[in-house]
Amino acid sequence: MKLTLRKVTVTPIRQNCTILSDQDGRAVIVDPGGESARIAHQAGGLHVEAILLTHGHLDHAGGAADLKALLTARQEGEVPVLGPLRDDLFLLQRIEEQAAAFGLDGMKSVMPDRFLKDGEVLSLLGHDFEVAHIPGHTPGHVVFIVHGEKLVLAGDTLFRGTVGRTDFPYGNGPQLLEGIRTKLFTLPDETIVLPGHGLPTTIGEERWNNPAFR
Repeated sequence: MKLTLRKVTVTPIRQNCTILSDQDGRAVIVDPGGESARIAHQAGGLHVEAILLTHGHLDHAGGAADLKALLTARQEGEVPVLGPLRDDLFLLQRIEEQAAAFGLDGMKSVMPDRFLKDGEVLSLLGHDFEVAHIPGHTPGHVVFIVHGEKLVLAGDTLFRGTVGRTDFPYGNGPQLLEGIRTKLFTLPDETIVLPGHGLPTTIGEERWNNPAFR
């Protein structure tokens, strides 16, 4: 079953929130960093099965609490927030503090309905979403691999021509590169990578040309 992708770029940090939907009108929303009302509007009449978080940074998770409330009221049934790993709880708890420091409005701290585990598989939209733990940008960062669609929702791990920042106190550059090599570069070259910022790319393009791996 082919999925439809819609990118909604949110917040002054220009983060890519992704709405994935199927032909039956079901959807998942990945990394709602802010502007929750706008994301809910973009989701239109879709029935959202879950909100997925790749990691705990405010520009990826700051809109999740409000979006959950909006969608739960609209659908008259709870929409769960899933992910990332529990290792990112300290970041999720500090979103409001961090947003205030950056002068950003409309972001809230959030407690996921369930933290995820490396290697588990979520059944959503008639597809298997594999959860792969790739730390380094944050300790609990995950990516979602939809093998049936040859698609990776990469968060802030792998970008077109670069990789995620690791200059945070909790960052780890070698760990990030190793995770990308072992869990993403083993995928087919034609696999599409949807990063948390900027333009899409493919596994093959980054495997062969990304300067971080030379």
